[in-house]
Amino acid sequence: MTTMIPKSPFHAGELEAQTRAGVGDIASWAGGFIRDYLPDQHRAFHTAQPFLIVSGSDQEDRIWVTLVEGEEGFIKSPDPRSLTLDTAFDATDPLVSAFEAGTSIGVLGIEPATRRRNRFSGDLSRSGDGFRIDIRQTFGNCPQYIHERAWTRVAKTGPAQADRSDGLSVDQINRIRAADTVFIGSGHENIAGQPSSGYDASHRGGGPGFVRVLDQTHLQIPDYAGNNFFNTIGNLVSNSQVGLLFIDFETGGLLHISGRATIDWEPDEAADQGALRFINVTIEAIVDRPAAVGLRWQLQAHLVRRLKLVQREMEAGNIASFTFEAFDGQPLASFVAGQHLPIKVQIPGQKGMSRRTYSLSGSPLNTGVYRLSIKREERGLVSRFFHDTLRVGGLIDAHAPSGTFVIPCDDCPLVLVSAGVGLTPMISMLHANATQKNRPVWFVHGARHGRDHAFREETERLVAGKPHLRQMIFYSQPDDDDVKGRDYDVEGRISADHLLGLKAGADARYMLCGPAAFLAHLRDGLEAAGVPAGQIHFEAFGLSG
Repeated sequence: MTTMIPKSPFHAGELEAQTRAGVGDIASWAGGFIRDYLPDQHRAFHTAQPFLIVSGSDQEDRIWVTLVEGEEGFIKSPDPRSLTLDTAFDATDPLVSAFEAGTSIGVLGIEPATRRRNRFSGDLSRSGDGFRIDIRQTFGNCPQYIHERAWTRVAKTGPAQADRSDGLSVDQINRIRAADTVFIGSGHENIAGQPSSGYDASHRGGGPGFVRVLDQTHLQIPDYAGNNFFNTIGNLVSNSQVGLLFIDFETGGLLHISGRATIDWEPDEAADQGALRFINVTIEAIVDRPAAVGLRWQLQAHLVRRLKLVQREMEAGNIASFTFEAFDGQPLASFVAGQHLPIKVQIPGQKGMSRRTYSLSGSPLNTGVYRLSIKREERGLVSRFFHDTLRVGGLIDAHAPSGTFVIPCDDCPLVLVSAGVGLTPMISMLHANATQKNRPVWFVHGARHGRDHAFREETERLVAGKPHLRQMIFYSQPDDDDVKGRDYDVEGRISADHLLGLKAGADARYMLCGPAAFLAHLRDGLEAAGVPAGQIHFEAFGLSG
């Protein structure tokens, strides 16, 4: 199964939003990340979930977002292009009539305990006593801004209730102001049968109060840096109808909001320094369903560890490494090479904690410390805090390492491929394999020039004298000193042909990390040459898969 969405998977609204945001020609490479089927890992992910977040429209063309739950195993995947749901929809759900009749939907699978998520769009129809979803488009997502929560299930008691209104009550305002999560539904119906036609369900997270209540009928939602596809924003550019869902994680209550949205492209930075733009929502209808679902979620605050910075070191260009120990002196949780560390920091002037996820760049064999290597981004609120403010002795909070971008086999050949700061998980994988002599490993990295080449001495030390480890360095713009010293192997950019030329073998696994366009070109080239999709693993800035 290697089918990809054609070259331009975006509709006019998404293309307009990408142009307005100045993110370049996303459509030229994004097809490599948008499929018309669910890869095996995503099929396994969705079928393991106790709920799905679903968006769609009712008979009045209002867009809503809801939560669909069922007993253990209620989601099944008979094939890569479909899911079945063994469930029923409550009569108070604002989308129940549309679901029963059959409709286009957007779906988000999210696992708060592990901070994984995956989105797709499709068509819902009746199938026996349950429902069937036929897949249109699927998207990977990064774990940014997801708050870790573990779920439990309770028995629902009493008849279902729903309070309907067209303005927020005081209690509803207080719930929104306390919320750290909102789900957004948007939709765009264009040419029938086009993959980009349909609905989208997406997640937004932040500190409590990140969604601002302006008055009883107006909300403001910050839009932070993401994958630059602009699925939600693009839908809203074409169709201002929007749906919101706030979940009361402690009681199972669902607060559904439907209305219209406009985009503020030039936000007041004082309102939220991390926001690139705002979604302004005018509320038109509200359905409040107390204790609507039997699931309950609890924050995993007891798993948070306080870490102390013990070393910081500039690596190259604007990349610096930050090494942390446990503040309480107790052992740190172990991690697997390739995993990331979810962190929380209190930035002066910011309301609440700011959350990010950074790959662990150190050796997983060094259990006493965590090393994060972070590129300073001019608009990056947290990266600027690390580079400009955090000093040795400073404190941050962190959850346990997590993530599935890890070595997928015990002794298969590995081709570790990175560009820019994408080398951080690859360094960790190189450390993990330095003593495993029965596995051949190629470390392939691309940088603009020597001044931007981080960890050069470290990788040279790791590879030196180890025949099973080899490296190939690419400089796309070498300067005169680079040419004199010949500190690189190839002038130019990494291509699929270069990787295939390594002759790593039919069992090789290709681990790719870097900017999304870079990964899309490599992945397309490898698959075109016959490398099975299941042997290509990637993690992009803002994407994962």
